[in-house]
Amino acid sequence: MKIALASDHAGFELKSALADHFRSSGIPFEDFGCGPGESVDYVDYAAKACEAVQSGNCDRAVLICGTGIGMALAANKFRGIRATPCWNAYTVDMSRRHNDSNCLTLGGRVLTAAEALALADAWLNTPFDGGRHARRVDKVKRLEELHFKP
Repeated sequence: MKIALASDHAGFELKSALADHFRSSGIPFEDFGCGPGESVDYVDYAAKACEAVQSGNCDRAVLICGTGIGMALAANKFRGIRATPCWNAYTVDMSRRHNDSNCLTLGGRVLTAAEALALADAWLNTPFDGGRHARRVDKVKRLEELHFKP
């Protein structure tokens, strides 16, 4: 599994910690920015990572901004992306088990590096439960097909 990793300036430090962690854990990833000292718009970096997931170059994405909310808003505008802002173990668990999230969004201003690393690891290792939850995810996909204009 290859991860698309991106942040805005508010998430840069946390993104760097995640990149170091992924590297040391042998988790393949591609860093889509931003770089140090840049003041950027989260939307642009969410787009780069989500396009990599859409194209199949990456399997999932981890996006970081100040709260994780802006990145989730932007990411969820992309067909096939199910971005979930998570802030604790429970939200991570439910995002994967019940929602089959393929994009985790985190807040660089609300989480410590240790918290974020633990959440990312849990998110990467939690399976989708399927069953009744698959029916619900399929309904979300159908909504997207009906209302998303290419």
